[in-house]
Amino acid sequence: MKRYNYSDLTKTDIQNLVQRNVDPANEIRAIVEEIIGHVKDHGDSALLDYALKFDKVDLDKLYLDKDELTAIASTVLPEQKAALETAYNNIHKFHSVQLKAEDKIETMPGVTCWREARPIEKVGLYIPGGSAVLPSTFLMLGIPARIAGCHEIVVCSPPQKNGKVNAFIAYVALLLGIDKIYLAGGAQAIAAMAYGTETIAKVDKIFGPGNQFVTKAKTIIQSTTTTAIDMPAGPSEVLIIADETANPVYVAADLLAQAEHGMDSQSILVCTSGKIADEVLVEVEKQVPVLPRAEIVKIALENSYIVITTTLDEAMQFSNQYAPEHLILATAPDSYRDYELQTTNILNAGSVFLGNLTPESAGDYASGTNHTLPTSSYSRAYSGVSVDSFVKKITFQHITLEGIENIGPTVEILAELEGLHAHKNAVSLRMKK
Repeated sequence: MKRYNYSDLTKTDIQNLVQRNVDPANEIRAIVEEIIGHVKDHGDSALLDYALKFDKVDLDKLYLDKDELTAIASTVLPEQKAALETAYNNIHKFHSVQLKAEDKIETMPGVTCWREARPIEKVGLYIPGGSAVLPSTFLMLGIPARIAGCHEIVVCSPPQKNGKVNAFIAYVALLLGIDKIYLAGGAQAIAAMAYGTETIAKVDKIFGPGNQFVTKAKTIIQSTTTTAIDMPAGPSEVLIIADETANPVYVAADLLAQAEHGMDSQSILVCTSGKIADEVLVEVEKQVPVLPRAEIVKIALENSYIVITTTLDEAMQFSNQYAPEHLILATAPDSYRDYELQTTNILNAGSVFLGNLTPESAGDYASGTNHTLPTSSYSRAYSGVSVDSFVKKITFQHITLEGIENIGPTVEILAELEGLHAHKNAVSLRMKK
């Protein structure tokens, strides 16, 4: 991992450091646009072509039904079912409190305003299945979709070499009450849900993380179709802030946990001394060789780095500029309440993990928070997935006779000063009557 001293970095240096997953030559865009166009024009035929080309499987059909999912899920062991069910329960518990009715507000006598949530009718969930199969992502997306009350949930996941999906994904489908999974991955799956094919329905909004091709496809379809997206959620990343109280064994493990997601993942350590950096790197060297995905980890670490600061305040300044998907504070306090002074300075982050006993892995799987989060600095403007992501908030207002008399003159004056006389007349006629 490359090493930098924060005090030596110029503003331009920092801007270059925090930039990631860019496509300056539009090479990825060109490939993705071709895929989207092919799916738009040829539908199911294009998806079958891409399954053969990218997934190396010749599919007879593009979906698995409930009976097939049940058969596949039957191979899941009892302890594995129990772990998935514990994760399901924790995620459901955290998200179930997010759907709340709001109070009606009387903004002035006779004028009442309020908001009501309505589920997005058709949503598409993209569940990655490339170098790692992620049933946890299925839980993270399916549970809030169910809580929100979405009427139709379309699920796409890449087929495995046997033309099916992983048994854990099949079991999660049963937990969620989802009867069909479509066998499509990558940018082609995003295109299918955005435009619709003979088999896959067009949806109103697409959710889910993916590689740079999936993320690029989501950003393109958002600007060229009527289908919305949750956020740009691309290659995964973590930033760890560590001081002298950090445990280098844990810090190294957390860096590697993120790096094993994929070759384009990024693990950043921001620490308050070179001694901490040295201790962590020694642990990294010890832990990498025993990892089954060691080769992926090594490539990801080549794209990662360490920044050495003199204070925690400097470390937080860099973190806010990086705007990480995951932020770990490997610092002293034992209680989450003791972190309040530090957390108030966090401006940009997808999800935050406090203390040496709070690994990012817990949030990835089972603490209850959602792991579908904004990457590539998008936490500056986006939040992670929640129940709110699956609903729309519709505003309502009701005006009584007293209300029109109170608000009418104000509306007349404002409409007139904007030169919109029909607007003024719509109020004036009511006031005369």
